Amino acid sequence: MTHSFTTRQLVGVACAVVVAFAALALGCTQKSASTSAAAVNDKVYTVTPDAVTVTAGIVTAVITEMKVTERVEDGTGRVTEPARLTGKLALKNVSADQTVRLAGGKILYIDAQGRPIELEDNRGQPAIKMPSSYSAPERLDPGQDATQSIDFDFPAAALKAKKLKEIRLELSYIPSPFKEEKMNFGVSIGGQPAKTAAVSQ
Repeated sequence: MTHSFTTRQLVGVACAVVVAFAALALGCTQKSASTSAAAVNDKVYTVTPDAVTVTAGIVTAVITEMKVTERVEDGTGRVTEPARLTGKLALKNVSADQTVRLAGGKILYIDAQGRPIELEDNRGQPAIKMPSSYSAPERLDPGQDATQSIDFDFPAAALKAKKLKEIRLELSYIPSPFKEEKMNFGVSIGGQPAKTAAVSQ
């Protein structure tokens, strides 16, 4: 796990960077997606481990059901759809007294030398769309979590044996104190005088 901080800390902004996981196993399975003369198969690569839990600061990230899939034409081996990484991402605010506003996130593919593996053909760097909670977009209150599916471009170079060392998830969030206020309202029943309203924290 790595933490990255910027000068924005001076105004109370914290950036958390989570470094995780995974080796790519080249053992793969194929599922037929067509029965025509030029059948197209889903070639599925397993990711090991396929589920990872990591924590950065007051945010825990759990990624499960990870796999890489590309579509290949039967017989010719021609790739008809580039490889994609899919899975599920769950984020949880583990703080007891701070709210988190999720500012952004991205996925990086890291090779054996610790360098990012670039995506080919002008495919964009995978960015994480922050989930919306019941309370406000991109916000997680203490103990609250949010889950979403992930579906990202995956570099063809990373499919080669021993090329991919890890997949790095980077999250940026802004913590702030969590306040809970209680309000009492004065009422009257049967002509009795109302009690004075009060606010407590």
